[in-house]
Amino acid sequence: MRFLIIEDDASAADFLKKGLGGFGYDADVAHDGEEGLSMARDKDYDLWLIDVMLPKRDGLSVLRSLRDDGKHVPALILSALGQVDDRVEGLRAGGDDYVVKPYALAELQARIEALLRRTNSFDSHPETEIDVGELHMDLLSRAVSRAGQEIFLKPREFRLLEYLMRHADSVVTRTMLLENVWDYFFDPQTNVVDVHISRLRYKIDKYFPYPMLHTVRGSGYMLRSIRGAEEG
Repeated sequence: MRFLIIEDDASAADFLKKGLGGFGYDADVAHDGEEGLSMARDKDYDLWLIDVMLPKRDGLSVLRSLRDDGKHVPALILSALGQVDDRVEGLRAGGDDYVVKPYALAELQARIEALLRRTNSFDSHPETEIDVGELHMDLLSRAVSRAGQEIFLKPREFRLLEYLMRHADSVVTRTMLLENVWDYFFDPQTNVVDVHISRLRYKIDKYFPYPMLHTVRGSGYMLRSIRGAEEG
């Protein structure tokens, strides 16, 4: 899942982005209202986190414009303005929830999870789970299991497996993983992909009768939904 943070305080935005990353979420950052409005219009996000007091255009104005555009992405308002009138105004502007600064990351995570659950409950085709063969992934609880046995993954491992599961039975190249799992649009000249693939393979294959994650020599990797011969 990818979120958009619209926050003019660089330190606060960086803290929030890193905090969300620790929970397994990816986030882009806009530092003023105009930039945030443009990014929200041009890209698809699963959630907007919007500060109220922004340069160039305030957060509630941004949100109203997006709602007028017909965009129904869930919006979480983050603001130091915590009076009842402020919260009411934020919700009436199109916010789905309102969190007063300063906030605890654990509470924010809980609010996000609740908001995503609530949003998906109104979706006629919600995607909250992914199944590939014996593997099961719950995108809301961040839980993974194989053949009913729970597997504990770190945030980056979770994102890597999610990408592989979404492209099951297809070859996924190292470049594809660098761009979509690490957001690297250049080759960092490291073995970061190989290291994480090795760790992931150990967790999802080591104690099971047959491997699901295969190396396709000279091409990349493949997560197979059915049992097959090892290729590498």
